[in-house]
Amino acid sequence: MKNAENTSATVDGADCIRITGARVHNLKDVSLTIPKNKITVFTGVSGSGKSSVVFDTVAVEAQRQLNGTFGWFIRNQLPKYERPQADVIENLTTPVIVDQKPVGGNARSTVGTMTDIQPMIRALFARYGTPSEGRVSLFSFNDPQGMCPGCEGLGQSVQVDLDRMLDRSKSLNEGAVLFPEYKVGSPDWQIWAASGRFDPDKPLKDYTDDELHELLHGTGGKVKVSTKNTSFQTNYEGLVDRFSRLNLKRDLSTLSERKREVVERFVTNGVCQTCEGARLSPQALAVRIDGRNIADWSRMEIADLVELLAAIEDPQVKQLADAARTALERVVSIGLGYLTLDRPALSLSGGEGQRLKLIRHLGNTLTGLTYVFDEPSTGLHPRDVGRLNELLRALRDKGNTVLVVEHDPDVIAIADHVVDMGPGAGVHGGEVVFEGTVDRLRSADTPTGRGLRSVTPLKDTARKPQGALRIEGATLHNLKNVSVDIPTGVLTVVTGVAGSGKSSLIAEVFPKAHPETVYVDQSAIPASSRSTPVTYLGLMDPIRKLFAKASGSPAGLFSFNSAGACEECQGRGVIITELAFMDPVTTHCESCGGRRFREEVLQHRLRDKSIADVLEMPAEEAVEFFHEKALNAKLRALVDVGLGYLSLGQPLSSLSGGELQRIKLADQLHRTGSVYVLDEPTTGLHMSDVDTLVALLDDLVDRGNTVVVIEHNLDVVQRADWVIDLGPEGGKDGGEIVFTGTPRDLIAHASSLTGEHLRRYREAAAAEG
Repeated sequence: MKNAENTSATVDGADCIRITGARVHNLKDVSLTIPKNKITVFTGVSGSGKSSVVFDTVAVEAQRQLNGTFGWFIRNQLPKYERPQADVIENLTTPVIVDQKPVGGNARSTVGTMTDIQPMIRALFARYGTPSEGRVSLFSFNDPQGMCPGCEGLGQSVQVDLDRMLDRSKSLNEGAVLFPEYKVGSPDWQIWAASGRFDPDKPLKDYTDDELHELLHGTGGKVKVSTKNTSFQTNYEGLVDRFSRLNLKRDLSTLSERKREVVERFVTNGVCQTCEGARLSPQALAVRIDGRNIADWSRMEIADLVELLAAIEDPQVKQLADAARTALERVVSIGLGYLTLDRPALSLSGGEGQRLKLIRHLGNTLTGLTYVFDEPSTGLHPRDVGRLNELLRALRDKGNTVLVVEHDPDVIAIADHVVDMGPGAGVHGGEVVFEGTVDRLRSADTPTGRGLRSVTPLKDTARKPQGALRIEGATLHNLKNVSVDIPTGVLTVVTGVAGSGKSSLIAEVFPKAHPETVYVDQSAIPASSRSTPVTYLGLMDPIRKLFAKASGSPAGLFSFNSAGACEECQGRGVIITELAFMDPVTTHCESCGGRRFREEVLQHRLRDKSIADVLEMPAEEAVEFFHEKALNAKLRALVDVGLGYLSLGQPLSSLSGGELQRIKLADQLHRTGSVYVLDEPTTGLHMSDVDTLVALLDDLVDRGNTVVVIEHNLDVVQRADWVIDLGPEGGKDGGEIVFTGTPRDLIAHASSLTGEHLRRYREAAAAEG
């Protein structure tokens, strides 16, 4: 351990996890003792090495050793983990890793399936439903016996988009049907126009309901159809039914690329008309408990479903109902009672997914485990952080070790032990700068210590809006006919508890109403394993051309994906050796020394630097190296968004969601007069970096942009020009505008939960000050 303030924080080595000489990523020979059966919170600026210690050293080695206890056959089916670079990692216990990686699955994965609660509800309907069926598989939308035949259990189906297919102001003779194959005079067009069932000169907007149904879905009878060379009789078939049979009742991938592109212009992915989104067969949906079928149960908010299960007293199924109710109560206890069992897993936020991963662990009575959390407060309103802290304490009190990577001061406050990493990020970090109690950390001379002591001022003078962007009558998800103006030319923060409707309103409704919006979220960047910050920002080609010009060599020579790649490792810099049943072994390529290029490529220089030297540069150094205007501007944008510590050649796959969001933002910073929407941009940010972020947002506004931020961080809220607070609660109890106005007015608002917590935050800061 280097430079750590640790005078009285020594942990008894007999009852601790011990690390000696850790060198994973940027860790600089780190040695640590982490107390068992305690809550240890790891803090530090982004990129300081927190995750390298907790996840890439402790968790990986614990998982590797656990997998090693299984037989060879089982071990071969499990993920392979390479031993982390460290001299000693000992006294580990069985790990439970709860990270923010997407919960995964596919279109069939739901909250109910991922938490293993849905199978219990299925069993309840099979045993207790009326009429009794007895087959659990009948109630599974993943089983052929239970799935809807129309959508095969997906609840969604590809359907004809009538607004794209028809011009209702025209008649059939005028070309009301817009699909090219159904043009006026074509054989298909004649099926309807020559059927005698309609006036071909009558505009479709004047059709009666019966006429329109007959045009779209009619059947029966024959129609004479003529072509250039012949004529024949064919069955009458409604337009939608014919289009669907010929184009949609088959895999679109079997169509020619040209035909598929045309067809896709006239269809939309909508709710299945057969099951109305329930995913199940008519036989399954006919079974009811107290007048509700299983789809009705799955659509109910979990908090309400708990009450339904509590009312079941039949001794034959009471044990099953109680087990399901207990599992659902755990979901409520972690602040997710507003979710429904049919909510698609892929639609969950990182914070929601992380908390749901816990459900299966909360009910067990195992002790002596090591729980590892990655910023569990992500996506949580300050009101809900208290619930999270209760959960962490409960895990500890059962006799478990709890390791938490976190920035939130309220979570840091409950730590029994704190490890602060730093002092900076990337090459400037990788050291333990403090170990000890929270109280001692508050007085420590580290970025975290200073951040805990700092008091951010409340914004007094707000910018005046230049205009407004209107949202009118929004009803998506739980939004209750919401109408609101988003002021332009200012910084607006949208707040509210989890599930209150923030993302529905700002991330979904608002961009559709105003397509010019630049939406920057935390989703993964579609990229290959070789993608880097400079490839994403479009800087690799200009850099290669500079080297080509300086050396007189082809630009392709300076690509580790092309002519310049080391032949031994194919430009990867490492060689991964798979050893059958053994864990893989990754070694630096001896041929290129891990630098990915052939030796002759590295002889070529640009301002005394090789291409490998440049890719190893952090962005903050590259800004000084590249004075070319276009390159410099993009690299400076990386520094401006707080990513100056990233090396230009670092794989994007190694970055957190917050870092990916800031890279996307860096790619958009050159705009002026734009509307930016950012989804929780403080995710992954240390409290000392929030100032940098707010300064960046202020600069965007000052350059003539409109910035709208979905955010829980109270430091950001109190520095906004305008606040829109949704609620009052989540789910069905949310979806309303609770408050609009300045931060100062928010503090005085009587019913806003955000206002209440901002007021407490200000009072606590004043007391400490």
